[in-house]
Amino acid sequence: MVNDTTNSPRPPARAGGIFMALGTLAGTVIGGFMGQPSIGFLAGLGGGAALHGVIWYMDRRKG
Repeated sequence: MVNDTTNSPRPPARAGGIFMALGTLAGTVIGGFMGQPSIGFLAGLGGGAALHGVIWYMDRRKG
């Protein structure tokens, strides 16, 4: 077993997928209250993916 406790020059990556998951759930719930759960799902997924992309881009620039 390899013990990976060395000090690497690059910090660990951030997890941006939580925005996709929460955006999808929130969009579905909000869309359900408005009578359009499918559109809410897609809007939440799109918004979460956009936030995920921003986190990924900022994390990529640091490394």
